[in-house]
Amino acid sequence: MDSNSLYYSLELVAGSGCTLNVEQRTALQTSLVILKKNYKFHRVLFWGKILGLKDHYFIAQGRGEDEMKDKKNLYSFNCIDWFLLPPATESMIDEVSRAAKTRFIGDPSYVYEHLEIRRRGGDEAEEEEVWTKVSEESRLAVTVHKIDEEVSVVPRGAFVKSPHGLVQINRSFGGLSHSEAGKLDNFLHFSEPKNLRKKSILEMGKLNPAIDFLDVLSDDIPKGSWSLQFECASKVRVLRSVLWLGLTFYHVPMTPQHGYIYIGDGTKNLDLPFML
Repeated sequence: MDSNSLYYSLELVAGSGCTLNVEQRTALQTSLVILKKNYKFHRVLFWGKILGLKDHYFIAQGRGEDEMKDKKNLYSFNCIDWFLLPPATESMIDEVSRAAKTRFIGDPSYVYEHLEIRRRGGDEAEEEEVWTKVSEESRLAVTVHKIDEEVSVVPRGAFVKSPHGLVQINRSFGGLSHSEAGKLDNFLHFSEPKNLRKKSILEMGKLNPAIDFLDVLSDDIPKGSWSLQFECASKVRVLRSVLWLGLTFYHVPMTPQHGYIYIGDGTKNLDLPFML
């Protein structure tokens, strides 16, 4: 959620238990402004909080000219001092998926280790021990990347894509109507599209390429991975992810106000298919 409207936004998602204390809010109001200036970001978002056993990580996200490609993630323990997270690479994602299975500790230098026994040869196969080691800082970078990739949400029309591929905020977006906000089809994943490429030419012909360049939530598998409600006397549309428990999105119909926050332990709900 945008740092400029942080106080207002946190109140709208407080029904999910996504909240910060007064000290943390006050620190963020100042430090995120300094962060934006130091890194020359176009805007800064407070992304959320990942809970650890010893300490918690507060996450901020800075965005440049292209809202999708120019993104940098930073973490803090006190909402004042920020440290840049490395970009998540394919090799890093693979190592984290194999080595890190438990809860976050709260120490970036902590190293997760995983031993794998591999066999080479025929009947008289030789056994080889393969160790995978990954730091918690790398795991944090991968977790933030995966949550953004799988459950980041924006209303349809909130962002536009230029003919040159530049994705920016749609300054003319006035918000979804109350009826539109009640449909999952009008909410999109703010990440590189996957299902969009599978649509037929007939389906693509009905879309506006300037605003329909993202995947819609209604195409998510399994069905039922999103919970939708109207809250605050039916004035706010709230979506909660059942896949990544702790991700909450809000949108105030008829206004451009929207955003999402994640406050959770950073683990994916792999039991979702059995819960539906």
